[in-house]
Amino acid sequence: MDSYILAHIDPEPDYLYRLWRATNIRLLHGRMASGHLQGRLLKMLVQMIRPQRILEVGTFSGYSALCMAEGLEPGGKVYTFEINDELEDFTREWIEGSPVADRIDFRIGDAITEAPQLGLTFDMMFIDGDKRTYVECYEALLPLLRTGGFLLADNTLWDGHVIDPAYDRDHQTQGIRRFNDHVAQDGRVSRVMLPLRDGLTIVRKNRT
Repeated sequence: MDSYILAHIDPEPDYLYRLWRATNIRLLHGRMASGHLQGRLLKMLVQMIRPQRILEVGTFSGYSALCMAEGLEPGGKVYTFEINDELEDFTREWIEGSPVADRIDFRIGDAITEAPQLGLTFDMMFIDGDKRTYVECYEALLPLLRTGGFLLADNTLWDGHVIDPAYDRDHQTQGIRRFNDHVAQDGRVSRVMLPLRDGLTIVRKNRT
């Protein structure tokens, strides 16, 4: 089914294909990169929402940032934060060598504390960082999202672990469950959860 889907959507650009391969060869946990299907979805969502400023939490190898930057209109910018400084050399090389490098502001640091210091309001956010702190990240950054803006949270089904009692003591699973419950009860937003790859939740901020 995955092969069928990929054969019937927009092709993966060669640069992103090479980044995907390099990510899986050179980095641990290469499957954390968004990949072909989710990458094309991110680009299309950006084209639909038409944001001027996007905030990303968790750059990893840069794949998702590049996909979102592809969809931006002139003058748009992706501000992406990666907390793991050991990834900087790999990721910065791929971002700066890409055709959309001028649309990406790549920073090493904790978005929870550093993004508010930018003094910016964002039209769209993509959270794909530490699952244990998803709720804290959400609460810290939602005030930076304009009313009517969209927040995407990745991995919200966590490979099915969210409904598996065997993972009750796993801290990452606990973090995702806590986030899912928190968003489901948040009266400031509307939300939908998609069973895409590892789960993707799309949230619209309706009020502050």
